[in-house]
Amino acid sequence: MAGLTVVWHHGTPQTGAVLPPLLEAARAHGLRLVSCARPSYEGSTPNPGRTVGAAARDVLDAMAALGVERFATVGASGGGPHALACAAQAPDRVTAVATLAGIAPYSDAFDWFGGMAAPGALRAALGGREARALYAETAEFDPASFIAADWRMLEGPWSSLGRDSMRAEQQGHDGEIDDDVAFAGPWAVDLGSIRVPVLLVQGGSDRVVPRAHADRLAAMVPHAELWIRPRDGHVSVLGVLPVAMEWLRLAATSSPG
Repeated sequence: MAGLTVVWHHGTPQTGAVLPPLLEAARAHGLRLVSCARPSYEGSTPNPGRTVGAAARDVLDAMAALGVERFATVGASGGGPHALACAAQAPDRVTAVATLAGIAPYSDAFDWFGGMAAPGALRAALGGREARALYAETAEFDPASFIAADWRMLEGPWSSLGRDSMRAEQQGHDGEIDDDVAFAGPWAVDLGSIRVPVLLVQGGSDRVVPRAHADRLAAMVPHAELWIRPRDGHVSVLGVLPVAMEWLRLAATSSPG
């Protein structure tokens, strides 16, 4: 399906910039790539209290403004929920979804924090925006969140990801705070209503978003295809992105409409 548009949903925190590995993966498969920064990122207007569903609707509106009626979505980490939310809210427009290390909705049906090296930010988010903002005043990144393969990826082909994350943090914490509060609260979407092909890719050694989240999503999303990469962590799992892009292209050809 030449010319398929794929919408990239960035992680937390990121600016929404189209990073070189993303562009290369899209070009390799003849895809048009579009990225939208969520509220409070890269100078975009803040929207405190936004839900995952609300942020996804912003993307749907942006694509309509671009005149793109049908498209696939892909998201990594904090972008995963928003990629899924687009499909849940616009089944007639989204052709397929792929997520990499995507977080699942908060639930006591499983240990949501289990396996996270540094769950402090998300635990604070359960207390609401004020509690999460207070946590941000003293929070520091825990290097133990990444495995050796993650660090190698950040030093090599995905070095742009680390620089982009630092840029997002330098612009303030509002985007990250609102992301976390949205993840820990009601998403305002029904993942069970998704009817398009969905690919869930998960690193089995991920210490940021552990495997249990992928298993939970696989149980919630009808007909989801789950790929577990045992040796990958939170960043190194991005190495599969070119294959995921090809999966989206092929899935779109079999999607109705």
